[in-house]
Order: sequence, then structure tokens, then C-alpha cells
Amino acid sequence: GTGYCDSQCPRDLKLINGQANVEGWEPSSNDVNAGTGNYGSCCAEMDIWEANSISTAVTPHPCDDPTQTRCSGDACGGTYSNDRYSGTCDPDGCDFNPYRMGNQSFYGPSKIVDTKSPFTVVTQFITNDGTSTGTLSEIKRFYVQNGKVIPQSVSTISAVTGNSISDSFCSAQKAAFGDRDVFTQHGGMVGMGAGLADGMVLVMSLWDDHAANMLWLDSTYPTASSSTTPGAARGSCDIYSGQPIDVEANNAGAYVIYSNIKVGPLGSTFSSTNSSGTTTTVTTSSTTTKATSTTTTTTSSTTGAPQYAQCGGINWTGATTCASPYTCQKQSDYYSQCL
Repeated sequence: GTGYCDSQCPRDLKLINGQANVEGWEPSSNDVNAGTGNYGSCCAEMDIWEANSISTAVTPHPCDDPTQTRCSGDACGGTYSNDRYSGTCDPDGCDFNPYRMGNQSFYGPSKIVDTKSPFTVVTQFITNDGTSTGTLSEIKRFYVQNGKVIPQSVSTISAVTGNSISDSFCSAQKAAFGDRDVFTQHGGMVGMGAGLADGMVLVMSLWDDHAANMLWLDSTYPTASSSTTPGAARGSCDIYSGQPIDVEANNAGAYVIYSNIKVGPLGSTFSSTNSSGTTTTVTTSSTTTKATSTTTTTTSSTTGAPQYAQCGGINWTGATTCASPYTCQKQSDYYSQCL
């Protein structure tokens, strides 16, 4: 409990840098176990998987300093300060929530990614030169469920294209939604990459939200907005839902199972089964595939790299041809893939 930090520069921590956060401590008005002290603890935050059965978001939050730092008072910014944007970190981040990006049939019970059944969440960190030492330039997301690879849904928001997170996506999204672009202000993808390079700790939790009732994830938020306001609709939950007193009283048995957690080179952490019953390792998702598509293969040829595999690029030494019916398509000078 002495080492936590995130991009909110949280001031509700009871221990920061090995010291008790007792100076100026004020108990919370709605949480008997919490409060706010003078100090906060800041660092870059990579929300790989913020989700419930209704909505999900993947969100990078860069900071000016990639290392953990202690802040003081309202200069911390974030949730616990009078000026949310006065700190050295991006408290909002650049999120990709399929529902918020216009596809309301992609994620949830009985939807394309069916939250009533187990599934694998795959997150890929792509660099500008295709190497593990390059500069972070893109974050891709896709899912594997029942042996099928499901690419992230494609944005249907006007002027915001694609299904992955990049500097251009984030700038376009902030402009479309009328949000302040503090993501770019605090370093964007380069800043997030610096935080990842410095080293991060994987944190898994099951939590409720005493500040905003989790409405930023799964409802219309801010609640005064219309659900038709660009960026306001984030999920189908009612704006009065998610209150911790209700959640804790009525859903005390809620649980989540995290399993088979893996980290490795692109395509090395999972596999999918094609129509011939054989297993192929999948490298990445396509930024142009529609959300309703699934990955299928034919039995006409097994020669070459499988669908979504890398097949070319500067310094690439692997396969340069694709299994039928896929072709090797250039994504950048450093990366081509079988699509």
C-alpha cells in the first residue's frame, strides 16, 4: 500500500513515498474508508481494461514525468482537486469506448463481444519503427471469443476514423466531442510510451465509484448532457445507476475472473482456430475491418503467414507471403500485414 500512483494524482492514498498522508486529511463525505490529504501520487496510467458487462474502455493517460512523483494540494489536479487540469498528468486520457465511438451493438450481453461468455482481451502496443525499442505510436485492441478474432469496432463519429488509438485519433476525438485536449498537452503517445518504458505494475481490482458512480464508463455523462450530444453516451445504464450504496447492498456477490495473463511479442500470447480446425497465431487486428466481421480462413492454402500476421516492413525477416485468400498489405514502411 505504499507505492500506488496514477494519472489522477490521487490524494486519497494513506501512504505516499513511505510516509503517512495525514497532513490536511479530510474524511470523505460518502465513504467511511476514504478521505483526502494534502499530497497526491502521480504517474502515467494505462487503463488496459476498464469494463463491466455493459461498457468497456481502453485509455492511455500520459504524464509530463514518466516516473512517480508526489504533488501537493490543488496543484495535483485530477479528481481530488478544485482544478482538474492543474497537474502534470492527463486525468481524462484518450479513451476508446465502442459505445461512445458510435457502435452500440458491439459490446455487451448477446452482442458481437458477448459479455455473458468468457473472452480474451488483446492489447497491442505498436511502435513507429516496428521494433520493441521504437516510439509508441498506436494502441490496438481486439478480442478472441469462441475461437474467433473480433477486431475493435470502427468509429462512426464524423471526422474520427479508425479503430485504434493514436495521436491523430485522439486529437480528432477531442475536437469532435468538445473535450479539452490534455492528452496532447502531456505528451500524447510519446508520453504514454515513456511511462511504459519506465516500468509499470499490473493492478487488478473490482471497484465502485464514489466520485461519479461509474457513469463516465456506462451511462450518459456528464449527466446534464443529452444522450445525442457527441461523446456523452458511453453506455446504456441509467444516469441514476451505479451509486456505491446501491451497488454494495444489492450486488455484494459481484465478481470477475482474470486468467491466462500473458505478455510477449505481437501474436505470441494467444491463438485462434480457423474453419479447418487448425490453430493459427494471430498477430494484430485491422484498422479497416468492420465491427461485424469475424476472422475466418479457408482450407485452400496453408502456405504463408496467417490472417493479421505481419508480412513485411523495414528490418522484417519473417514470412512475406500470406495464406490464401489473404494478401500482404502495407500499413507503413515498417509494418505490413495479411488482410
